[in-house]
Amino acid sequence: MVQRRNGEDRATNLAAGLRQLDEAARQGANLVVFPELAFEPFFPRLPRGDGPFPPSETIPGPTTDALCARARELGVVIVANLYERDGERRFDTSPVIDADGSLLGVTRMLHITEYAGFHEQQYYDAGDRGAPVYETAAGRLGVAICYDRHYPEVLRRMALDGAEILIVPQAGAAGEWPDGLFEAELRVAAFQNGVFTALCNRVGPEPPLTFAGESFVCDAEGVVVARAPAGEEHILVTDLDLTSLDASPARRLFLRDRREGWPEQT
Repeated sequence: MVQRRNGEDRATNLAAGLRQLDEAARQGANLVVFPELAFEPFFPRLPRGDGPFPPSETIPGPTTDALCARARELGVVIVANLYERDGERRFDTSPVIDADGSLLGVTRMLHITEYAGFHEQQYYDAGDRGAPVYETAAGRLGVAICYDRHYPEVLRRMALDGAEILIVPQAGAAGEWPDGLFEAELRVAAFQNGVFTALCNRVGPEPPLTFAGESFVCDAEGVVVARAPAGEEHILVTDLDLTSLDASPARRLFLRDRREGWPEQT
């Protein structure tokens, strides 16, 4: 997980992100995850009002072309996050790229919020691609973009569809969720669904917000097994044993005993 900060120049940000991608691969990563709006400033922190939209791009497009080429060169799976343009619509979107450089598809953020520092309804349309699960060289991946992590039905749907790792590209501010709630909900999701959860956060000041960092990974017992520091850029590398998931409480018990259709069925 590449915990990173961004300046105002997108080309500079992308170049830095590609260098960090290279470094993650040198450290042995075969799955590399970037935070929300991975290579641009977090523009929803300010109201758009009647002003123009920030620069956006199609997928496939210049950024995904660069990421696909680097994935193929390095032999790594990449989950990024971009400001996507599709006709007149704009989305908070995570492209998923396999280790052979193929673009497997995109996940678009489903739930769009609006409150101080996160004026996202002024920039994004609601996602229309559901919550797909991707078969990759690094395992079966699902993506819940930032705000979607608060909706347990999204995470459960991906788990039922076979996800092994649920990835959360995040833009979480320092102090936004006190008492560790942003961590607790992903620990519980991992435990209830028998999956790894991995949240990759932005870091650094972007007034009026300061992004916290503290990216982390949970195992299927709900234990945090890796954590990045607060307040600084960091490449967090950890090993995940996907074969351990079958022994998790959720896969041995909860999902086995789940009553499909309840409470509609009695």
